[in-house]
Amino acid sequence: MAASRKPSICIVSPGTARDNNGNWHTADRWAQFLRDGFDVAVRDGWTGDDPLPDLLILLHARRSAPSLKAFLEHRDKQPVLLVLTGTDVYHDIHHDADAGRAVTLADALVVLQPAALDELPDAVRHIAHVIYQSAPPLAPEPAARKAITMVGHLREVKDPGTFMRAAALVTGPDVLLQQIGGVLDSELGRLAERTQEQVSHYAWLRAQPREVVREAIRRSHALAICSTMEGGANVIVEAVTSGVPVLASDISGNRGMLGEGYAGYYPVGDAAALARLIDRSVTDEAFIATLRAQCAARAPLFAPEAERAALRRLVDNLLPSNP
Repeated sequence: MAASRKPSICIVSPGTARDNNGNWHTADRWAQFLRDGFDVAVRDGWTGDDPLPDLLILLHARRSAPSLKAFLEHRDKQPVLLVLTGTDVYHDIHHDADAGRAVTLADALVVLQPAALDELPDAVRHIAHVIYQSAPPLAPEPAARKAITMVGHLREVKDPGTFMRAAALVTGPDVLLQQIGGVLDSELGRLAERTQEQVSHYAWLRAQPREVVREAIRRSHALAICSTMEGGANVIVEAVTSGVPVLASDISGNRGMLGEGYAGYYPVGDAAALARLIDRSVTDEAFIATLRAQCAARAPLFAPEAERAALRRLVDNLLPSNP
């Protein structure tokens, strides 16, 4: 008797390995989680000329909308899982017609933290699932100099300018503010260069490989995330699972990851408030201990086995027994 074939899954990610962004990291990690039971392909798009999978997983409502349209024109009953990975849940589905339509056409939706559920239309919340992203745990290994690290390509939604302006205001001893990310906005790139010239305790490390970024986070005193909008930042996961506390802009996506009562928030875009938070983190032992304890309490949410189990349950429920 011939062996039964594995069900096939196509994951469409608008980010690729070369982009080294959150969408790619999610696609790559999910493919690893699924490959033991499924035939998985990761693509940057799906067209009618591509093989028809038993399940299509789409990352980002707006950017994957063309792939969804093509798939719906060619599929029989194969399901679609749409993952709202970032700004799409907080902006695009409310302002972009294709993104708004996508959430109504998918068979299931995933958001990356529970606060994002509030952004969905009432009619589709019953098909939405929360799956936290994950990272393998690493033991923290702080460097001698207290590094405050911000990770993310230089673009407006990540608000790197607030981190740079805060660098000029920080007065705490032995502090290094280091920024990791390539230039997607040339004006922000010029600002990073000027800040590096003018502020001795600021360093712009530009784009770095994935493993270098994780090691930099692990060796940090704290991670700063300054975004004006986030669906559920993977860098928060990487910090928390490395025992590194987070200094975060006070936005829904960060609250969904770190909890409503977290002590490390600052008002969005307020460089002076961020600078005060950084100074407090390096001078107030009780405060940084509180942040570490609060992050440690969230760490089980970001365990790889938890993400894998949640993903497998959802995929198994979407796929028929005998595709």
